[in-house]
Amino acid sequence: MSPARCLSLLVLLIAGTALLRLLAAAELGLTIDETYMVAAGRVLHFGYFDHPPLSWWLSRGAALLLGSERPLVVRLPFVALFSVSTLLVYRLGALACSPPAGLWAAVALNLAPVLGITTGFWVLPDGPLVCALLGAGYCLMRALPDQEAHWGWWLGAGACAGLALLSKYSAVLTLAGAVLYLASSPVHRRWLGRPQPWVAVALAAVLFAPVVGWNASHGWASFAFQGGRAAAQRLNLGGPPLVLAGAALYLLPWIWAGLVIALVRGLSAGPRARQSWLLCCLALPPIVGFAVVALWSPRVLPHWAVPGYLFAFPLLGAELARLAETRPKLLRRATTATVALLAFGLLVTAAELRWHWLGAVAPGFDPGLQALDWTPLRGDLKGRGLLLRPDTVIAGTSWWVTGKLDYALGGDPPVLCFNPDGREYNYAPGPATRLGQDVLLLGPGLDGARVQASYGRLFDSIDELPPAQLRFPARPAAAIPMFLGHHLRAWP
Repeated sequence: MSPARCLSLLVLLIAGTALLRLLAAAELGLTIDETYMVAAGRVLHFGYFDHPPLSWWLSRGAALLLGSERPLVVRLPFVALFSVSTLLVYRLGALACSPPAGLWAAVALNLAPVLGITTGFWVLPDGPLVCALLGAGYCLMRALPDQEAHWGWWLGAGACAGLALLSKYSAVLTLAGAVLYLASSPVHRRWLGRPQPWVAVALAAVLFAPVVGWNASHGWASFAFQGGRAAAQRLNLGGPPLVLAGAALYLLPWIWAGLVIALVRGLSAGPRARQSWLLCCLALPPIVGFAVVALWSPRVLPHWAVPGYLFAFPLLGAELARLAETRPKLLRRATTATVALLAFGLLVTAAELRWHWLGAVAPGFDPGLQALDWTPLRGDLKGRGLLLRPDTVIAGTSWWVTGKLDYALGGDPPVLCFNPDGREYNYAPGPATRLGQDVLLLGPGLDGARVQASYGRLFDSIDELPPAQLRFPARPAAAIPMFLGHHLRAWP
């Protein structure tokens, strides 16, 4: 396949998948993490409790620029970033192997659900993280063969590294892979004695400095929260296999297996195969690091290691390009079957969200409620006269419920989090500022006994109200239990 043909197919791939993501972004409501980030991120800071600020800035910037918090609007930057990520994977594959390898790498990237779907358009830190890491890897691959020691690619690598750190703290593992490469490559080790890599590191540190400053002024809360997930609890020999199996499930088992095989072959080639060795060095620290941490921490989530697999996609692309030459029918059938499986899964999910077909077979079971926008709530509360008083206080019973309520009400009135684990809501005016007032408590799954046990001592009394009704066009109404606490006396 000629380079021109590969490039034209890449343009079709990027345009087609971007259009599909825009349609999905418009049709599907925000998930609980997305809703929380959009609602809690209405106030711009240099840092947030959960993550560095870049993804929060992107969603808020889109909302301010276009004057709306609709799902399509706040997801636009993430759709655009994944289009750039697809281009970068193609370029990495073309540089390391060949244009057909780059094209197949881009196809595989878009077929991996945790990348092509969730990272592809959800409001999550992973969107800017993936794009920035790929950008750093591409700039580094371009900089290393340069015997003239030009600064441009090194500065680009530093800037992308800084943006990756502004997206997610775990970026430091992938960036450590660049140091591993320079230290292990006999040909490129000399770069450690030149100023360019160190200036790139300094540039990344400068971009990340505001996050350090925010943490310093907030008791290192974000660093402690994320670092605490790696704290030793107990020896768990089953942890690493579970993390690897989870990554396989998120990526699709056959894509994951191909990535692992490609990595093993890249490692077996050794440092003499410079570009594949660089990709392996960038890939290994997150994959191995999180699997090792899972030995003692049960809080490691499988998708954390996915950025490591990013740099195996160009190597997988080379394997698939060879397969396209030797067994084209097999590759075509596998690709078609994967596309069909993803389409089926998306259609089933969309049907459940729109019509709640699970309600007919499992009454009371409604996982889709977490992926729906609770915007009908305002009309229900307003119709009952519960939003008429200027001192109305509404509270959610967890960080994600508070995010759902806050997004649905558009920030007016403000929503409090009645839970010590309030995440970013701990830095907003909290329940302690509303002493003496009545509070409307809402949350799925609440019942009188639980509310009394959790909040009874904080109020003079608590009344159970008729549940709030979330009415959707073609879906059965969802009931959200609601309680009115009279005279908030204290907050822990």
